Order: sequence, then C-alpha cells, then structure tokens
Amino acid sequence: MRLRGLALLLLGLAAACAPLPPGQSRDGRWQPSPNFDQRRPNFVILHQTSNDNVDKALATLTDPQRGVSAHYLIGRDGAVLQLVDESARAWHAGASWWGGSTDLNSASIGIELDNTGEEPFAEPQIAALLVLLDELRTRHRIPAANYLAHGDVAPTRKVDPGRLFPWRRLAQQGFGLWCETPPAAAPAGFDALLGLQALGYDTRVPGAARAAFRRHFRGSEGDAELAPDEQALLHCLLQKKLLRDPSAE
Repeated sequence: MRLRGLALLLLGLAAACAPLPPGQSRDGRWQPSPNFDQRRPNFVILHQTSNDNVDKALATLTDPQRGVSAHYLIGRDGAVLQLVDESARAWHAGASWWGGSTDLNSASIGIELDNTGEEPFAEPQIAALLVLLDELRTRHRIPAANYLAHGDVAPTRKVDPGRLFPWRRLAQQGFGLWCETPPAAAPAGFDALLGLQALGYDTRVPGAARAAFRRHFRGSEGDAELAPDEQALLHCLLQKKLLRDPSAE
C-alpha cells in the first residue's frame, strides 16, 4: 500500500509539472463559455516568389531553416498549393504596417505567386488567384480595400508583387480599390502625405510610401513628390475607401 501511495503521489506531482495546453492559465479554473467564435483574417497580402519555377519556391516556403511561409502558393500553370491552414498564422509579411496595424501576419492570409518579378503574370495563375480570392471573401468577409501587396505593407523592404501585377483586373472583381483615370482634381490644400497615411501606408519614410503607391496604382516606379494627377488619384481612392468602409456607415 505504501508503494501504491508513493506512486500516486509521484503521478500527481508529474501532472502538476506537465505543460498546459496553449491558451490555458495554470491558476485559472476552466469554465467554458459558448460565446465565442474563431478569429478570422481581415486582409489578403499578395507576394511574388522571385523564383523561376515553383519547386524552388516550395522548397523555400517549407524549409524550417528559412522561417518563411504562406498560406497558398500558386504556380504559373494555375496549380494551387495550400501550405498553412487559414486559421493559423503564416510567416509571410514580416515587419509590416497598414492603417496602424503592425502585425499583418496575425490578421492576414498570405498568397505567393510564382513569378520572377520581371515577367507578366501568367493567365492561368491569375485565373486561379481570382477563384481563390472569391473563396476567401466568402469564408472570411474580407473588405474590398484589404487586398494588398507585400510592398504596400512593407514599403521600405519589399516591392512585390511588382509593377506588372494586374491590380485593376482584381479590383474589377471586388478585390482591392481602383479609380479609372482621369479622376477629378484633388481639392485645394490636399496633403498627399496625409492622404497616403489615410489610405493605409506607413509614411515614416515618405519616398518609400510614394513608390509603393505608384507601383500598386500606376504600374510605375519612383519616389518623387506626387504630381497633381497622382494626388487626384489618391483622393479618388480615399473616397472609394470611405464609401466601402463598414465603420463609416
């Protein structure tokens, strides 16, 4: 009986030292509530792999030593590979900022498009992307304004998916904002830097924010001050964002 009692004591001590399940307090008493749901992503961040074939990209995105991933990888032929569950946090955005959010990994789904960055995006790839984006919108109710480039959320570090990406085509399907040119002129006294910040950009390095804006909405490069027609475009995009923002209703 003594041995049995000692064994039970040791088992109890071992249980006390065992690690707790994630998200559970050691001192708290578990009293489950039915009033919750799963956290859901609110952004989609699009990337390019900068590789010349999908196998190289897949090797990088699944290498434990590299520490990078994405939820999806789409090849040039339109084949879609899922690498991380949508409810999990993939490591794709890195140090990032958009509209005050500083951890886009925790709030987004990352999609890698196999592309060198210097080539047009293949038609089967874009067609597959549009199907996937429609599924994500249905599942997670992601607002139209929240389909972004990696270069948008990390303008001092990244330029992908690059100036050749067809943002206008995506926006026509409700994935992102777009204004057809020429929009009406911006009002007198319009502050372009504040406008970029209101759209979502991190403006601590103004030139990087301007370059990211041009890459996304003009398909061009350059970090100079925004010209009048570019300010008009920015003002138009802000109006569209306001109209589509549920918090403004």
